[in-house]
Amino acid sequence: MAAATGSTVELSLKVRLSKQAEAKLAERAAASGQRVGEYASHILEHAAASRSIDEILAPFRRQVAESGMSDEELEQLFEQLRDQVWRERQGSAQ
Repeated sequence: MAAATGSTVELSLKVRLSKQAEAKLAERAAASGQRVGEYASHILEHAAASRSIDEILAPFRRQVAESGMSDEELEQLFEQLRDQVWRERQGSAQ
């Protein structure tokens, strides 16, 4: 059952958790200074707002497709960038 209040909705859920998961949830809620229900609500809110990896990568995939770059060319670009970063880190570590 859900009840709307302003910009939030109150939703009653019944969930099954292992005893270990319940203990960890209670521990984390206490560490954050929240009641278990508040903490669980925060976790659910965050999960609902999170974007999928496909959503995150969509602009990049579109740019690659529009560039006409082949898989081999893209792989070579990533290897060059990886090598460049490695060299820069080696230089700053000394």
